[in-house]
Amino acid sequence: MTDTVDALILDLLEWIGPGTRAYAEVMEAWRTSCPRLPVWEEANARGLVERRHVQGGAARIAVSPAGIDFLRAGGRAGTPALGRRGARK
Repeated sequence: MTDTVDALILDLLEWIGPGTRAYAEVMEAWRTSCPRLPVWEEANARGLVERRHVQGGAARIAVSPAGIDFLRAGGRAGTPALGRRGARK
């Protein structure tokens, strides 16, 4: 099961990409009530994503530095702008 969840977490991190996505968009696409596939919840628990608050705007979600390391370890370091720390805006 962990391999399945890890693969889906990698997909989530790639989907978020090098920038940010609106929290509502991420929740619509990735939140699940299935206890067997807790992708969003597990990524949060592991610190692989971070929530950024924009004054006067909606919360944004970004891949954290730990998430970038997780992508590298999962062989997905070729993801544009995620392969290098600090390359994201």
